[in-house]
Amino acid sequence: MQVRSAVIPAAGLGTRFLPATKAVPKELFPVGDQPAIQLVIDEALGAGIDHIVLVSSRSKPALEAYFEPDDALVEALEAKGRSETADRLRAIGRDWRVSIVYQDEPKGLGHAVGCARGAVGDEPFAVMLPDELMSSSAVLAQMNGVCAATDGSVVAVVNVPRDQVSSYGVIDPAGELTADGVIPVKDLVEKPSPQDAPSNFILTGRYVLTADAWDEIESLTPGSGGELQLTDALRAQAKRSPFHAVVADERRLDTGTPLGFLTASIDLGLDDPELGPPLRDFLRTLHL
Repeated sequence: MQVRSAVIPAAGLGTRFLPATKAVPKELFPVGDQPAIQLVIDEALGAGIDHIVLVSSRSKPALEAYFEPDDALVEALEAKGRSETADRLRAIGRDWRVSIVYQDEPKGLGHAVGCARGAVGDEPFAVMLPDELMSSSAVLAQMNGVCAATDGSVVAVVNVPRDQVSSYGVIDPAGELTADGVIPVKDLVEKPSPQDAPSNFILTGRYVLTADAWDEIESLTPGSGGELQLTDALRAQAKRSPFHAVVADERRLDTGTPLGFLTASIDLGLDDPELGPPLRDFLRTLHL
């Protein structure tokens, strides 16, 4: 039951970031000196995953180009004495592999994930939404372990104030939160009103799904917004098989909006051993 593949849906056009995304995919925007997509990949690698399946759009060729080797560039960097940067480029796909598949029509998250079935095969897999950045691989690694131990799917959740639940999918617990942050789940509710929400635990952008999720995804019919909703496939799983949530208590950064991306860049920049000190000095000069 070791989870070896992670599906990263990245076919969206990033309209909140126009006009920049007219030319550059949002997933390649830098957070410090790393593309955002690489931070998500590094999280997957840290959890023992070695196969990245990127669901892209044919209108975003730069994403595919990012993963292609560029020997001439590496040689030029070496000639200039920039061996560390050259090695970082060599490392892209060196100890892991990437498969790129395409979502030709925007039919929703469920459809996007379903496009990856041929690349993943009938085995358990992770789904990682690239707008969500985690501060470490700990939650994903724990989710992989819960999936292996229970032979059931797992979602990551965070606890939010009741007045925020109506914007998210929410779990309906089947039992109590354990000491290690695991909750059994009997159902999921998409964007409930605060008074009707079964809990304050909302879905965040990490999932570890058993192979039978593929059949549920293929059986989806249009749901909220006329799209094929991944949550509907998860609900079907939760009704018939073990299903759990893991509470993500580590730092979580949402880069889905320009403000979120900016604050994530500052937050992670402050942690960087090279960028952090001068960035902190600059922020002090602002007298905020």
